[in-house]
Amino acid sequence: MKNGVKTAVLLAALGGIIMLFGSFFGRGGLTIAFLISLVMIGGSYFFSDRLAIRAARAVEVDRAQLPQYYEIMEDLTARANLPMPRLYVSPEQQPNAFATGRNPANAAVCVTEGLLKTLSWEEITGVLAHELAHIRNRDILTGSVAATIATTISYAANMAMWGAIGGRRRDDGNPIIMLAFAILAPIAASLIQMAISRSREFEADRSAARLLNDGEPLARALEKLHGFSQRIPSSVPPPQASHYIINPLANRKVSFANLFTTHPAAEARIAALRSGEWQ
Repeated sequence: MKNGVKTAVLLAALGGIIMLFGSFFGRGGLTIAFLISLVMIGGSYFFSDRLAIRAARAVEVDRAQLPQYYEIMEDLTARANLPMPRLYVSPEQQPNAFATGRNPANAAVCVTEGLLKTLSWEEITGVLAHELAHIRNRDILTGSVAATIATTISYAANMAMWGAIGGRRRDDGNPIIMLAFAILAPIAASLIQMAISRSREFEADRSAARLLNDGEPLARALEKLHGFSQRIPSSVPPPQASHYIINPLANRKVSFANLFTTHPAAEARIAALRSGEWQ
């Protein structure tokens, strides 16, 4: 219920932001923005998972291609009494993973090639249990919609910036207002994504540990993933970064990437898993 309310609020925010941007261009722009907002809201609900998969350049795999990956997820879904999600692998060399989809019946889990190369299968099991927890807790749609909103806001901000700098016709919006929108829009995107509470990562960690009856596999995985995220760059678009189990853009020192992250500190997550508080 709570995540359903969050998703509704985020969809309303998406429509409002698009309408605000359209208002810069008069009544005609407002009408076009209204139509675009309807398309974007529907698209973010039904197709946000495809956007996340495409952004990761991931390909779907089956049992024949990666039997252990498939068998681990099959075992976890049986324990959690959930449908089997579609399984993907991204060519990213930074070890990481994410889940996406609007509900458990339409979910997907993606791991990177880097994760398959560097983690043990026991640690990968901890990661997959975490992603399955996101699916069971039904918070993957909320994160996907938030990522779509951030992408839309960033695109609108770029358009406003060029509109303000490149001059305007007489019937266009005030260039000062457009410039202000271009500057403030990324901050708005950050606030919207941070409205998705960081507590969902802690809850997914706890749920994963309960599912495995052991917090250590995920704790060890998070230690490794955090270390690799500091050293190995990632091409993940900033609005999509919140999907991942560890912030893939952590090694970017000067970037708007930090505005989009909703990840709590890895050290705090690891300590919580090892303290046994999930029991």
